[in-house]
Amino acid sequence: MIKDPNTTWKIVGMIATLVIVLSLPIYHLKNRPSLSVSMGDNHEQAAEFTGSEACRDCHKTEYDKWSDSHHRWAMAPASENTVLGDFDNAEFTHFGQTSRFYRRDGNYFVHTQGVDGKPGDFQITHTFGWYPLQQYLVPFPGGRLQCLPIAWDVVKQRWYHLYPDTPLDPGDWLYWTNNGQNWNGMCAECHATDLKKGYDYRTDTYATTFSEISVGCEACHGPGSAHVAWARLPEMGRPAVENLALAVRTRDLTAGQQIDLCAPCHSRRMSMDDNIHRHADFLDYGLPQLLTEGLYYPDGQILDEVYVYGSFMQSKMYARDVRCSDCHDVHSIRRIKDGNDLCLQCHRAAIYDQKGHHFHKTKDEAGEPIRSASGAVLFEVGSGARCEACHMPGRHYMGIDYRPDHSFRLPRPDLTLRMGVPNACDRCHVDKKTAWSVDAMAKWYGQTRRPHYGEVLDAGRKRRPEAVNALASLAKDRLYPTIVRATALSELAGYGGDAALSELAAALSDEESMVRQTAVRRLPQGDPGQRLKLLSPMLYDPVRAVRIEAAAALAAIPKEELPPDTRRQFETALAEYLRAMERTADFAPSRHNLGNLYVSLGRLSDAEQHYLKAIAIDRQFYPAKVNLAMLYNGQGKNSEAERLLREVAADHPDFYEIKYSLGLLLAEKNQLDEAVVFLGDAAAGLPQRSRIQYNLGLLLQKIKRDDEAESALKRALGVEPDNPDYLYALAVFYMQRGRWDQARLMAERLQTARPEMTAAREMLTIIEKKGH
Repeated sequence: MIKDPNTTWKIVGMIATLVIVLSLPIYHLKNRPSLSVSMGDNHEQAAEFTGSEACRDCHKTEYDKWSDSHHRWAMAPASENTVLGDFDNAEFTHFGQTSRFYRRDGNYFVHTQGVDGKPGDFQITHTFGWYPLQQYLVPFPGGRLQCLPIAWDVVKQRWYHLYPDTPLDPGDWLYWTNNGQNWNGMCAECHATDLKKGYDYRTDTYATTFSEISVGCEACHGPGSAHVAWARLPEMGRPAVENLALAVRTRDLTAGQQIDLCAPCHSRRMSMDDNIHRHADFLDYGLPQLLTEGLYYPDGQILDEVYVYGSFMQSKMYARDVRCSDCHDVHSIRRIKDGNDLCLQCHRAAIYDQKGHHFHKTKDEAGEPIRSASGAVLFEVGSGARCEACHMPGRHYMGIDYRPDHSFRLPRPDLTLRMGVPNACDRCHVDKKTAWSVDAMAKWYGQTRRPHYGEVLDAGRKRRPEAVNALASLAKDRLYPTIVRATALSELAGYGGDAALSELAAALSDEESMVRQTAVRRLPQGDPGQRLKLLSPMLYDPVRAVRIEAAAALAAIPKEELPPDTRRQFETALAEYLRAMERTADFAPSRHNLGNLYVSLGRLSDAEQHYLKAIAIDRQFYPAKVNLAMLYNGQGKNSEAERLLREVAADHPDFYEIKYSLGLLLAEKNQLDEAVVFLGDAAAGLPQRSRIQYNLGLLLQKIKRDDEAESALKRALGVEPDNPDYLYALAVFYMQRGRWDQARLMAERLQTARPEMTAAREMLTIIEKKGH
């Protein structure tokens, strides 16, 4: 078997399943009892979903705002009133494939590539979204609704492709008939009311239901039948009831409570449950993504489509109890004020809406648009005077949907020079160098450079040794945003070692559930006794995400070794974990997590099937391939393991950990020449991983490449000068070649580092005899 205590081959933990943007409907529409609401005199009434129309008569102002909102038109049955696209035999060609949009018998159709790339005609049953683009949904067997990749640009009145740069292979996860574009799992819960996903992982089918085919009133207020019944009573006859018999409290909330009410749909997260809007903690419902590479820039700016929550959590606004409704009308979702007036509710105009603050021309000043040398308009006069231009630079998603960054950050072109992150200055002044922006900022605001947590996270991503202490400090500093602290803790865990373990153990008692969950997930799988001691209390955590993560981490410990009370709580939390993973088992990460769990439980056949299903769902999901390779290796199926690792190494040439694992496997199979190639690549890519250098040195000795072997062993020793394995290996290396003085030096250093080891004394005795 492959052996290396320091390799991070096994990829464990809950991998948050993230959302693209799609949508779709399903045909089982019914009202379901959802909550019992007290109506006074100890009578309980089961609240049911009644639909937004039931709210209109009493709440006409709010209803009218909602009826013209993006929430109202989040999705709808395809009809004359809802379809915005051109279905008058319009054609659209993408990489030589022409799709045609047409109508027949009052219904909407598209002729396009379907399953396996074969052309066909598909009926469109629902619209998805409203502005600035609209997508369309097609029903498929198994209760699925799939989202077309060709969308309608509402502004320019044209069809366009969501993935314009390359044709998607029909086997790709993102191809429109596959899971990456499946409405039921990817988008339904945020585009319908009272969504019950209804996924059966055994049959891979959906029985998805909802009460309203839009984000209706009850999506936020909860089932309204009890409130409607109460409101229909004569005013003098209405009993005094809590929250006016509404299922969900939406007024008199703290800022945090209101934000958590919006967060399930306005965050990138993995959902552990259907959203009932009544969870005590956001992590009872979902796992928000941290500021991870590929999703966010190192300084926390938005990169991929992460929505708002993770950005807003980083802001001073969030820290100072600013809430969604301070800027957005909760029923229309529009801004409550236009332009800078929105910000000037709190920030004094005499200071901030002045040229002495922003140093840009205003719209009132005469002037032409700022142009490049070629004459192209770079930006309009006055745009630099807008608060959001500097403090909310956004990005376009889905081709044309512009989303401002809600972290409300200061422009930092100096960070661009150091880390390569974008900045608001360069975004407009595209004809200038970043150094010009840095100089301008220094001239206006002074030379003082504020430290930024992004510099620490960037160093952590790159595994720079000097970042360890800074990450530890950041992770426990409660003056920083919780999501930043949790991210720092996660990056610190990647270093391993006692320092990381100490900080992770301390974080288990943090008051923030996101930090505790990160600590549980990233705690190394070391001594079982230590793990049991640290994680047993976490099984009782009040927040679901924490306790189920603890159950998964303890699954490898035999149940008979758990105290009776702990065992009962473990089984309860493990059942919760299974429900969460099975609910989302239409995603590769959840199948992968189930595979990991069943490996821990010793159910290897079940583990294999879940890993294989993860790969079938998304052939690019490499963690499942890696862990399946490890499973096969443990079973002696090294050819299958080698095939999987080669696939990952070929697809991801910069994944040096995988090359390391493949090199070790090839060495085990006695394919030494190839093993050296992969170990060499891994050693070059991870120069601070001393164990890789050490194993490379040993392997090079075997194939008689002594000079290179000595260099590799010296590199390992350079990283860990007192490591007894490396000192011993070099001493033996020199003894075998009769280089006695160098052997003596290594043996003496070994004796100093580990005086209790007899090997050093024995080597010194041999050296004295042989060397003189």
